[in-house]
Amino acid sequence: MLRSTSGTTRVVLVCFALLLSVVFVLPTQSRYFLQVVGQPFARALAVPIQGFAALDDFVRDTWEGFFALRGVYETNQKLKEEIHQLRRENSELRERAASSERLADLLAFKETVLFQTVAAQVIGRDASNWYRGIILNKGERDGIGAEMGVIMPEGVVGRVVKTTPSTAVVLLATDSHNAITGLIQRTRDEGIVEGAPQGRMRMKYLPLLSSIHIGDRIITSGLAGGFPKGLTIGTITRVDKAEGELFQSAEILPEVDFLRLEEVLVITVLVQPTDQVPQAGQGLSDTDQSSKP
Repeated sequence: MLRSTSGTTRVVLVCFALLLSVVFVLPTQSRYFLQVVGQPFARALAVPIQGFAALDDFVRDTWEGFFALRGVYETNQKLKEEIHQLRRENSELRERAASSERLADLLAFKETVLFQTVAAQVIGRDASNWYRGIILNKGERDGIGAEMGVIMPEGVVGRVVKTTPSTAVVLLATDSHNAITGLIQRTRDEGIVEGAPQGRMRMKYLPLLSSIHIGDRIITSGLAGGFPKGLTIGTITRVDKAEGELFQSAEILPEVDFLRLEEVLVITVLVQPTDQVPQAGQGLSDTDQSSKP
């Protein structure tokens, strides 16, 4: 067995030596002949080799491109999330700024009135068709009770009709079940202001001979209903004077936008303590001063 292996090795070495001898010893013509014969074979062999090389480059480029695109996609997703986060933060900041501005106006108005109030936030609205109302986040624990007037800097909002320790239900001035004693600022005629359809109000029982007209301003009379005198209710937009009637009535456009109520003031005490009542001529509205003799 060892002799057979040794013989095979000798044959391979001899063949290799003969091949080298042929390459180096054969004349130039013979080598040229081998080159001519080998070139087509080499070209034919190069085609698949080049194809495999191109395929390898394509696969490598595609793979690298896939990872590059994957990285771009992930970066894009992160940027989108950051943009959404920034938009949310911007929206929250704008809402806080708007809320702070409204509260500042409300507190500034609170400092000018001559009656005690409690600031409250609107946390709900009536979803039924039975009445028009809102729910506040303050209640009995904050000194709020039924029949107390609710206002804001623009004017009258409504009246508290129900309370719990922590909440209060307010019947809006535009509800047909609500009635407020009103006063026409120009003519000094009094009447009853009730809620009307389409978010408006109506002033009833006005004297038949009263010279009221469109544009007249309506304020609270202060006689009843939990509101002091001089708070704005709205402006007359139409006067109804039917033949044979004992009174005339008027349609009123409210000064308050009841669809955008967010913060309000509840009047808890109509008159301040005696030591806080202003001196004569101070703290009175133009209307009140003009009514003085």
